[in-house]
Amino acid sequence: MFNALPTINFKDSKNFFLIAGPCAIEGEQMAMDIAGKIVEITNELEIPYIFKGSFKKANRSRLDSFTGIGNEKALEILKKVGETYTIPTITDIHIPEDAALAAKYVDVLQIPAFLFRQTDLLVAAANTGKVVSIKKGQFAGPEAMRFAVDKVKDSGNNNVWITERGTTFGYQDLVVDFRSIPVMKNYAPVVMDITHSLQQPNQTSGVTGGKPELISTIAKAAIATGSDGLFIETHPNPSEAKSDGANMLPLDELKSLLEKLLRVRKAVI
Repeated sequence: MFNALPTINFKDSKNFFLIAGPCAIEGEQMAMDIAGKIVEITNELEIPYIFKGSFKKANRSRLDSFTGIGNEKALEILKKVGETYTIPTITDIHIPEDAALAAKYVDVLQIPAFLFRQTDLLVAAANTGKVVSIKKGQFAGPEAMRFAVDKVKDSGNNNVWITERGTTFGYQDLVVDFRSIPVMKNYAPVVMDITHSLQQPNQTSGVTGGKPELISTIAKAAIATGSDGLFIETHPNPSEAKSDGANMLPLDELKSLLEKLLRVRKAVI
């Protein structure tokens, strides 16, 4: 484990850490309610927690898809969540200019999977001094992530981790090769993105599908194979979420899942 964030001492934690929240910031009350519930759960279970929410969605399937409530408005909400609950926050960025903007409000900058090779984006994120989370491309092997990590470290920022999110299998599905986790741990701490690895992109409707019934299966396997952290998108009513609801975990199922995962971790360490 590691100690990359000033507000949580991951190195001394006996548990994995959790990145969780809605896919996108839909509004202040929704974000505060979700964060508050997860803080309550993770405090009880002694799991270090980072709140996740995208301030904008730039990689949508259709032109009429929800993209956000406004950059500054969403970032202000992320900042308020962090300050209210004294927790780190994470959001994804898509262009170099996003890095400096988002860094004013959040603790971790996430590089989307399709963009992990974008040198200018990685360097811009590194130069903020924030923690940089790089998602492994769906089209890339785990060994390729060494070079993405090196771009951040060679820019003077050693606070970097890798997030696995599955590999494209055919045109419509993703699979997780759990051999990737120990391979990538040679380069940086590794997070398993549970919910995105269960997406079913490129549906004929233009709306991404998913298999949320397999969340527990992927999560348990990730812990058993050595994941340092887990990434789980969750929402009180996934069917009403404005982005990626098809693969989200209902918020009221989060605690029982985490309790199972702690038992798995205890069995394998």
